[in-house]
Amino acid sequence: MSLIELLVALAIGAVLVLGLVQVFGASRAAYQMSEGMARVQENARFAMDFLQRDIRMAGHFGCVNDQAHYVQDVNEPIDRTDSHDALDFRFTIQGFEALDTAPGDSVTIGDATTGWGGAAPFADILLLTPAPVAGSDVIVLRYFNPRGTPVTEVGTTPTTLTIPPIFPAGTPSPAPPDGWPNLTDDGVANPTLFGIADCSQADVFPATGVAGGTLTTTDTIITDLQARYNPHPAGQTRLYRANSIVYYVGLSASSGEPTLFRARAGSDGVYANEELVEGVESLQLLYGRDETSNISPSSPPVGNIALLDTAQGVGASVDEWRRVGLVQVGMLVRSPNPAVAPQAASDGANPRVLGVEFEPAAANDTRYRATYEATIAVRNRLFGN
Repeated sequence: MSLIELLVALAIGAVLVLGLVQVFGASRAAYQMSEGMARVQENARFAMDFLQRDIRMAGHFGCVNDQAHYVQDVNEPIDRTDSHDALDFRFTIQGFEALDTAPGDSVTIGDATTGWGGAAPFADILLLTPAPVAGSDVIVLRYFNPRGTPVTEVGTTPTTLTIPPIFPAGTPSPAPPDGWPNLTDDGVANPTLFGIADCSQADVFPATGVAGGTLTTTDTIITDLQARYNPHPAGQTRLYRANSIVYYVGLSASSGEPTLFRARAGSDGVYANEELVEGVESLQLLYGRDETSNISPSSPPVGNIALLDTAQGVGASVDEWRRVGLVQVGMLVRSPNPAVAPQAASDGANPRVLGVEFEPAAANDTRYRATYEATIAVRNRLFGN
């Protein structure tokens, strides 16, 4: 074999190897992009499913929603544990707007200015670990659990109220079965915050002990429940778990990834945090209000949504938040790992969520990003429909 033949063979081999490397690189990039897209879609569906379920339940107080309670009796004390803002059940929907994230604003990914466009979240939220990240809104939802259990006896002493949450022995139980399991679903094995309601009134109270199917509280504020509620079967009184839930975006302590968190308040107003789904970089929210400008016993809501605004536009008044019957949810979601995604070629290609533009950072992190939006009717606020 001559030197020339050897050089030709080496050249041909180098071309073939280079082609194989290029094919392998393209296949690897396609796989990373495909995996990134799949993870983003999976995480977004999971997050949106949780948000939709809880937003629809906001304002549920047994067989009548919070608007109906208010219209029936403007002085009805739905919330009786107002020592913590987290337990203020006058606000069954309550939002907080991140600074400069209204429709028409522009935010640089990973470089948003910390602050709030309007009222800042109350102290119980700001104490959450991890804390809410900049450039992402916060929403608080309060409601009674979908399934309650009949109250068969309301007994009271000067400081103790006892409510058996099960039927007496031998009494047929309707399907699905009633009892303590109705109050401990969704991963809440030991609830401490409860609601009691019939079709005309509702109250929230903390519980200090559960034994033998009997719920006991030492909350002296609610010692008049015996006079207010008629036990089952003569009355329609049922016991529920009361939920006060916060959705927000924070940085995961384990991975450092932006993550959608769901935090649930106990009777002490302290939130127990739950890491829901990773990759959610920003949560954007808009609120639709009933066209009735002043809900009252003489002016009930009609169920028509006439205004759509940010939390800052709704304001801090409980009367304005009581008008909210629709929530638009938008999320910017990124892949957990680099996915060789190219930088946006122009401003027109930047992702947008509910009118907010997200500009790419100076250095491309190659993460795949997608936006998701949903319009959610608050089921318990469709008063006139």
